[in-house]
Amino acid sequence: MRIRIKFRKYGVMRFIGHLDIMRYFQKAMRRANIDIAYSEGFSPHQIMSFAAPLGVGITSDGEYLDIEVHSTKSTSESRDALNAVMVDGIEITEYVALRQDAKKAMTSVAAADYIVYFKNQVDFTQEELGGKIRQYYEERDTIEVTKQTKKSERVIDIKPLIYQFSPCSLKELGWQGFFLQLSTGSTDNIKPELVLQDFYQYFGKTYDPFNMQIHRVETYERTDKGLRPLYQAGDNIES
Repeated sequence: MRIRIKFRKYGVMRFIGHLDIMRYFQKAMRRANIDIAYSEGFSPHQIMSFAAPLGVGITSDGEYLDIEVHSTKSTSESRDALNAVMVDGIEITEYVALRQDAKKAMTSVAAADYIVYFKNQVDFTQEELGGKIRQYYEERDTIEVTKQTKKSERVIDIKPLIYQFSPCSLKELGWQGFFLQLSTGSTDNIKPELVLQDFYQYFGKTYDPFNMQIHRVETYERTDKGLRPLYQAGDNIES
C-alpha cells in the first residue's frame, strides 16, 4: 500500500536541509511504529520519496512524501502517532492511502503556491505592488531572465511559468508581500527568488534575500480538471 503524507515545516526546522529531513523521517517512522516497507538487497532502506524538496530557510504548509507500508492504522491514528514523535517545527497534516492510478509525488509535481513577505523593511506598499505587478507581469508579452544551472546558464522566458502573481497581505499574521503560483517540478521549475530578483531589477531596486521570507503554501499536480493538491490523489483511511 502506498501512503502520501503532507507536513508543515516551520520555525528553526526551516534551517535543516533536505538530506537531514529525510534521515529524520526515517527515524520518525520507526519511533511511530509505522509498518513501512523496505527495499530488498544487501542494503535495505525504507521505501520513501519526497515531492519537491525545499531550500534551506524556506517555511512551508505544503510538503509531501510518499512511503510504502505493509499495513497501516487509520488516518487519524497514524497522523497522531507521527505527530507524537515530531520535534517542534514539523507537523503532519494529512495521511492518505493513494489510489491505484496515482503517480509518485516526485514525478507528478506541477506547481506550487508561495507567499513571500517582508521581514523588516517594506520595499513596496500594497498599493504600489498592484501597479508594479501589472507593469512587470500583465502588460508584457515575455519576461526573459538568465537562469543558471550547475553546468551552464541560459536565457528563458519565465512568463508562461508564472501562473499567478499578485500582492498579498495577511494582517492576522503580519505578512505583507507577494503571492506567486509557479511552475514546479523536474522539467519547468522556477523558484520565487528568480522571479523577485528580476522584478526588483526591472524597477531599479536591489533584492535583499535577508529581508524576505519565502513560505510555500501548497504543492500541486496537474489533472484533466486542472491543478489539485497532492494529497487529493488519495483517500483517508477509516478505522
